[in-house]
Amino acid sequence: MSDLKTRFEAAVAQSKTLTQRPPNTTLLQIYGLYKQATQGDNGDKKPGFGDMVGRAKWEAWNGLKGTPAEDAMQRYIELIDSLE
Repeated sequence: MSDLKTRFEAAVAQSKTLTQRPPNTTLLQIYGLYKQATQGDNGDKKPGFGDMVGRAKWEAWNGLKGTPAEDAMQRYIELIDSLE
């Protein structure tokens, strides 16, 4: 687990130095996987229709409900690596 966590933290740092901005759909995947890996299942209330960005983020995270943190970390690492 510590090796996975170390690789996850390196991928988080790497995500902040990407040379090109990923498309919004990819950014939402990154966000959802990060939240699932670090906080677990989404327990927040769904934002209202007026908060389009908040809703999209909520849905990206909520779509991963039940995914173990280790799986979310691994998928996050793979996604960031694919963007290089």
